[in-house]
Amino acid sequence: MDNNILRISIIQSRIEWEDKAENLRRFGELLRRISGRTHLAVLPEMFSTGFSMRVETLADSMDGETVTTLKHWASAYGMALTGSFMASDGGRYFNRAFFVTPDGDAYYGDKRHLFRMGSENRYFDAGRERLTVDYRGWKICPLVCYDLRFPVWSRNVPHAYDLLIYVANWPAVRKNVWKTLLPARAMENMAYVCGVNRVGADGNGYAYDGGSAVWSPKGNKLVDAGNRETVRTCLLEKDALDALRTKFPVLEDADSFVIK
Repeated sequence: MDNNILRISIIQSRIEWEDKAENLRRFGELLRRISGRTHLAVLPEMFSTGFSMRVETLADSMDGETVTTLKHWASAYGMALTGSFMASDGGRYFNRAFFVTPDGDAYYGDKRHLFRMGSENRYFDAGRERLTVDYRGWKICPLVCYDLRFPVWSRNVPHAYDLLIYVANWPAVRKNVWKTLLPARAMENMAYVCGVNRVGADGNGYAYDGGSAVWSPKGNKLVDAGNRETVRTCLLEKDALDALRTKFPVLEDADSFVIK
C-alpha cells in the first residue's frame, strides 16, 4: 500500500429536504459510480436530511439506518467516507461528523460551533473534542461547516493532522467567506484542506452555490467543483507535504493555547 498518495473525492450534490430515504438512495448511487477509484469520499454536512432542525423526527440513533448504510457503503465500495448527519445519542442531538473505513471502523466527532443564526444551538449540543483519524498513513481531521470561521478550533498544533476537512451547507449569500477561509486554513496550518458544500435550495428557501474544493498547504487550488452537481477526485501527496514542512517549519513558531 502506497501511503504517500491519498486519492480523495468530493461529492457535491443537492440534498432533498428532510427526505432521508431519497438522499440515501442518491448518495449511494453516486458512491457506487466511483467504487474502486478513490480512497476517501467526502459528503456534505447533514447529507441525509439537509440542515433541518426537526431533530425529534429526523435524528438517527448510532445503530440506526444512516450509520448502518454508511458502513455498508464503505465495505461494499472499498472506500472511507466522511461527512455529517443528524445524530440522536443519550437523549441529546448532535450534528455529528463521521469517518467510516472499509474495514468497518467508525469514528465520530460533533460540530463544535453551532450556527445560532439558524437556531442550531437551540436543538443540538456542541462537540467538546476534535476528531482526528489515522487512515492509510494520513492524519485526517473532519470538522463541520461553521467551525471554519474559528481558527483556534482548527489550529494544527503540533502537526495534529495532514488533511483538514470541512463539510458544509454553506449558503450562496456568504460564499465569499467560504472561498476565502478555506485556503487561509490551508496556508496557516501547513496542511491540505478540503471543503465540501452542497448545491440547490433547502426547505427554508436558502440557495447553495457549491464551491467545493481542495487546497494545497501553499494555498494552491487542486480541484474545484464549481457550482453544479458533480464528483471530483484529486491526488494528495504526503511526501510533498512533509518536504514543505521540513523546508518551511512555520508551525514550530506557533503560539500555544488551551481551549476551554
